[in-house]
Amino acid sequence: MSRPTILLTNDDGIDAAGLVRLYEELTAIGDVTVVAPAENQSGVGRTRSHAAVRRDHPWGYTLSGTPADCVAYALRGLDTDFDLVVSGCNHGPNAGNYVTGRSGTVGAGIEAAFLGTPAVAVSAYHHEDFFPEPASAYDFGRPARVTVDICRRAEVAGLFSEGTLLNVNVPLDVADPTMRRTRPLPDYDLDVEEDADPDDIDAIEAIGRDGEVDGDDDGTIIRMRDEVWPGAVGFENPFPPTEEHRRRYPRGTDRRALVDGEISVSPLSIEHGDHETEDLAALVDAYNEEKLA
Repeated sequence: MSRPTILLTNDDGIDAAGLVRLYEELTAIGDVTVVAPAENQSGVGRTRSHAAVRRDHPWGYTLSGTPADCVAYALRGLDTDFDLVVSGCNHGPNAGNYVTGRSGTVGAGIEAAFLGTPAVAVSAYHHEDFFPEPASAYDFGRPARVTVDICRRAEVAGLFSEGTLLNVNVPLDVADPTMRRTRPLPDYDLDVEEDADPDDIDAIEAIGRDGEVDGDDDGTIIRMRDEVWPGAVGFENPFPPTEEHRRRYPRGTDRRALVDGEISVSPLSIEHGDHETEDLAALVDAYNEEKLA
């Protein structure tokens, strides 16, 4: 059987430790081309640019754009028929519907699926530390090896059809983790603070994007904090293995798998769903009847 052609990208940037380790492992099973952002692009989701700067790299190319830009360029701009796109390995988990939707790692996989190429988005988490920060202090070998194993098994099982996208989260610090098929948990909330501290790092970033705010300006600094891990304070571990957290995150969800230190594999769909209801059908019929009356 011929070696598959694999496109490797990420959202942490071309020099990220997770991508380096994935590249090393994936070259054992396929012909790998890297097209990755020149700099960190975490949290950009599936954002696309109208133009980007491409530069040569020993493993392929860097792009001054987003992960989705990298995938779009590679799949339509390179003279290579890629069999698979692998995005990662992300420095931190991507679990839960809201987080998954904002993830540049997953965004690259979604772009690939829309363009007809199966994809695997893989993220690493630490069962005790949560985020592997600094990434250089952690070994991403296990997530990389798990990714290779999943790719091999999915190919044999015929799972890699057009539009397939798997979102995978792998623990860095669990010696022999079990794997669970999961679904993203749709838990999310937001905290809004008015008259935020202008020295707050997020407020400074917002001011930098939207213009200077000084004492003579009548604008109000608004700070919006995502509460994507309910109950967590700051950067503390939001999924300690406690009974409280097991009750909060039902078995079968990606976040419960993280609480239990498992490998979470969530099949995602690029179809946003068709939630037809009798009430909606009645609304449409009533509208049309009034128009024709």
